[in-house]
Amino acid sequence: MSNINELKELMFQYTEPLIRLAYYYVKDLQAAEDIVQEVFIKFYHNHHYEERGELKSFLTKMTINKSKDYLKSWTYRKVRLQNKLFSPADKSKSDELVRRDEQGIIGEAILTLPIKQREVLIYFYFNEMTITEVAHILSIPEGTVKTRLRRGKELLRNHLKGIEWEVLLNE
Repeated sequence: MSNINELKELMFQYTEPLIRLAYYYVKDLQAAEDIVQEVFIKFYHNHHYEERGELKSFLTKMTINKSKDYLKSWTYRKVRLQNKLFSPADKSKSDELVRRDEQGIIGEAILTLPIKQREVLIYFYFNEMTITEVAHILSIPEGTVKTRLRRGKELLRNHLKGIEWEVLLNE
């Protein structure tokens, strides 16, 4: 890494996805932020990146390795023991990052749907319109709206099958 401006640009571009990745491993937002900070420091000082592959993959691998090292560390075991003895009062802040990511996954899945199902789902769930209002806006019968909703939900269910949901299912 030749200059600090390049590092700032990399940090701006990759910090959030790397924190999310580290959080998936360590389940602690502060530890995930520390891990990503250590990854960038190590990358800046003595990286062995040879420009053969994608930089994102290299940083991702570094983050995964640092996260695994953290899980093996004495610090992690001590924190886990303290959390068992003194359970945290509010978990909602630590779940916010995962919640946003899960909502992003759902949003991306909705964008892959055919337009007929996509528009009905967006009007009904995101704009909170009734079936009658959706039918009026699209100039189609209410029965068609119901059918498109059902098919859209089936397509989403199939598309999102196999994903482990941490926050959204537990709300």
